[in-house]
Amino acid sequence: MSETDFDAIVVGSGCAGAVAAYELAKAGKSVLVVERGNFAGAKNMTGGRIYSHSLKKVFPDFEQEAPLERKITHERMAFMDPAAQMAVDFTSPELAEEGKDSYSVLRAPFDQWLASKAEDAGAEYICGIAVEELLKDGAGRVTGVRAGEDEITAEVTILAEGCNTVLAEKCLGNPRPKPSQMAVGIKQVFELPAAQIEDRFLVPEGEGAAMLFVGDCTHGNVGGGFLYTNKDSISLGLVATISTAADGANPHPVYQMLEDFKGHPAVAPIIRGAKLVEHSGHMVPEGGYDMVPRYVFDGCLVAGETAGLCMNMGYQVRGMDFAVASGQMAGQAAVRALDAGDTSAAGLASYKTAMESSFVIKDLETFRKWPHTMEGWSSMFADYPVMVKEVFNALFSVDGEPQKPLMKRMMPIVKKRGLFKLASEVRKAVKSL
Repeated sequence: MSETDFDAIVVGSGCAGAVAAYELAKAGKSVLVVERGNFAGAKNMTGGRIYSHSLKKVFPDFEQEAPLERKITHERMAFMDPAAQMAVDFTSPELAEEGKDSYSVLRAPFDQWLASKAEDAGAEYICGIAVEELLKDGAGRVTGVRAGEDEITAEVTILAEGCNTVLAEKCLGNPRPKPSQMAVGIKQVFELPAAQIEDRFLVPEGEGAAMLFVGDCTHGNVGGGFLYTNKDSISLGLVATISTAADGANPHPVYQMLEDFKGHPAVAPIIRGAKLVEHSGHMVPEGGYDMVPRYVFDGCLVAGETAGLCMNMGYQVRGMDFAVASGQMAGQAAVRALDAGDTSAAGLASYKTAMESSFVIKDLETFRKWPHTMEGWSSMFADYPVMVKEVFNALFSVDGEPQKPLMKRMMPIVKKRGLFKLASEVRKAVKSL
């Protein structure tokens, strides 16, 4: 192996990049992490929830030191029309069991903690500098990075630049995601005393709630709303597809959707009296398995959101557990390749093998059809919430008039949408899940 500045360079210090750097440094390899933000987490954003199983494999005692917010033990899913909401509310001790538990997090402190673990293991950090290009030799093998006027070489480079895949497209030839495969997320954080959060969400002290919304939160467009409780704040926001956000004919830009969402009678009481302390926006990959690009190259691996590793199931949103796992597998594969003296694509192929046998690729493949199903299911976002409202109004309203049998009250509401059409749409959705 030729003489290089470092054994490995990691581009980006999100969940995937920091964990990859940690694995390499822990194995005694010289590692440089180049993060374009002024500090790890400065440019990162999420709705705010991480499923702990993959993090547990990297840091077995993370609960004692990671800057976690609340353990999520309360799940809620809601259909919204402009004035009504029907919610499914669920809580269970099983949600808190080790291996099945999840936590709300704020990415700035969480990513800084991950970076500190990598640094403590021996990784070096450069922050506030953007990598402009991946260096290559005459055969096309990645040999390092160019950042500003500096060229830094390494035997292996791990690309974890996030979902804005500039380097992956420019230097590796990976395709740019389609507008329908990407979404824009917008989030606000509201300060609220811990006791009020626990009272409003009916959760025990220190525990938290996660809520997902569909329907009027995006004015009937593909997307949804989210809410996560932190220790003394609430993360509230929504996600809409890039194609919707970029549509000049759309009368509801994303920022207006969020303002209307905050004023909805199902949401306004939750944030009543809370102080707005943060506003952020970010892109989100939502294309599932079919948007996962090539992620093993000569001298280079791709991990985290740069590899499209994110999954929005409507009832469940995952990305950070995929990123942590892919970062760990990338770091470990790089260590094996360095030890063997072969960092070609063949020498790094154990990353692909590990990924394909893990929950990361298997889960994405299992639910491969769902993103396309959701994309074409406009009635789920526009008409179904209205239908649900009509059904429950018929169920609960009492006006003193003699009531018809329940079925006779329900069937006109369903028939108005077309019984066979509804059955066909639901069947297709169930099959894709």
